[in-house]
Amino acid sequence: MGTAAWISPTDRRRGERTARGQRRTGARSPGSGGGGAGRARAHAPCAAAGRKSGAARRLQLTPDGAPAARRARADGAMGPQKSAREPAKPGEAELPLAVRAPAGEEPADAEAAGAAGGGRCGLCGSSPCGSRAEPEAKKKAPCPGLGLFYTLVSAFLFSLGSLFVKKVQDVHAVEISAFRCLFQMLVVIPCLIYRKTGFIGPKGQRIFLILRGVLGSTAMILLYYAFQTTSLADATVITFSSPVFTSLFAWIFLKEKCSPWDGLFTLFTITGVILIVRPPFLFGSNSSGNEESYSVHLKGTFAAIGHAVFAAVTLVIIRKMGKSVDYFIGIWYYVVIGLIESVIVLFILGEWSLPYCGWDRLFLILIGLFGLGGQVFLTKALQIEKAGLVAITKTMDVVFAFIFQIIFFNDIPSWWTVGGALCVVASSTGAAIRKWLQTSK
Repeated sequence: MGTAAWISPTDRRRGERTARGQRRTGARSPGSGGGGAGRARAHAPCAAAGRKSGAARRLQLTPDGAPAARRARADGAMGPQKSAREPAKPGEAELPLAVRAPAGEEPADAEAAGAAGGGRCGLCGSSPCGSRAEPEAKKKAPCPGLGLFYTLVSAFLFSLGSLFVKKVQDVHAVEISAFRCLFQMLVVIPCLIYRKTGFIGPKGQRIFLILRGVLGSTAMILLYYAFQTTSLADATVITFSSPVFTSLFAWIFLKEKCSPWDGLFTLFTITGVILIVRPPFLFGSNSSGNEESYSVHLKGTFAAIGHAVFAAVTLVIIRKMGKSVDYFIGIWYYVVIGLIESVIVLFILGEWSLPYCGWDRLFLILIGLFGLGGQVFLTKALQIEKAGLVAITKTMDVVFAFIFQIIFFNDIPSWWTVGGALCVVASSTGAAIRKWLQTSK
């Protein structure tokens, strides 16, 4: 009896530490009892538990503050009879279990379960849980019709640039091209530095970039010359024959398929151009109805056709390069080669002269800004909208050209011009719809 009632000093100290640990536990988690005490303590707050490392969560602590692993090793050293948990003796407080995860689940497994539970914590079951990582940000879908709106803005800016080219009559078209290339170069250089794409492009694509710059800048010079020598509406409508030439050159150089529909669209385009040009051997010598001489009008018409051809070849080259070349690299070659080409042509023609009027200088700046703005909005539209819808919406260029010609120049187009415009717009729209349907399939 005396031996059974005797308590060793070691057991007495252990009992005191156990009692103090229970009092601290009760103060930290009031109202929690039974097996839920350890779980409540492990998740108060849950966000703090989530911020702990996996190693710290796996480290179990006994009430006396000693790590459970070290205590297990100590118990093992004392012998197998001490390693097992024995019932408490009378008058001795029972040792509480170490803090553990739910049965059959380690802390790491609980984390995995919480991650797979759609934001529900595997430790406390709360949702949402502060210890979980932030949910992935969902990408916002583009606003319906935003691409078409960008195309409309692009058409409006291009038409405004054409209007200012028509307004500047004391500066040669080649010089206007040089100023536009210069202003665009000042904008493109910071963009290239920011995007860290370099200035020369991929090694295998440089020959195509040079061709794109030469042909694109030549098309720009011819377009500006057409605007200065013929009406704004006629030049704009003729330039819309470019999709027909693009299909033709893609069939020749890229081996793309050509159907009878392409031949029909080409016929519509030729008919529209003939109605706009109104050659005397078909319509008579007095059928043109132009205030300027017919020879000047004919030069502008051929310049517009030349622009359509060179622009079509440029588009074929861009399609050949694909997405392997950054867009700003293509613009960089375009403005640099265009500036060099314009300066050379100006010295050959002897037409270099600074504009004397302040309005002409302002118009030159606006031509460069509107041209760059139109290219940016058109590129954004092609990134979020189908190319067929963009091509159809871009025919608004013709509408803006007719409106500007009537308002700013008091020049009402003839019915021949209106008929030719309908033929060309129908041709380009039909080609865009056919391409759109092929892509959808």
